[in-house]
Amino acid sequence: MLLPLTYVCPHCAQASETSADPSQGSSQQYVEDCQVCCRPLLLRVGVEDGEAWAEASPESE
Repeated sequence: MLLPLTYVCPHCAQASETSADPSQGSSQQYVEDCQVCCRPLLLRVGVEDGEAWAEASPESE
């Protein structure tokens, strides 16, 4: 079961929604393009007790 989460793009400051797969562990990191401005983001995702949260930063950092 995928868990919904929201992040704010550091490039365009728009909120976007995505999902996390809890079977991949409680601490995840992957690159995803912003759904608004299409720039690449590094998402750091945490999963705990059936909830997920994310922190987005520019991919180059």
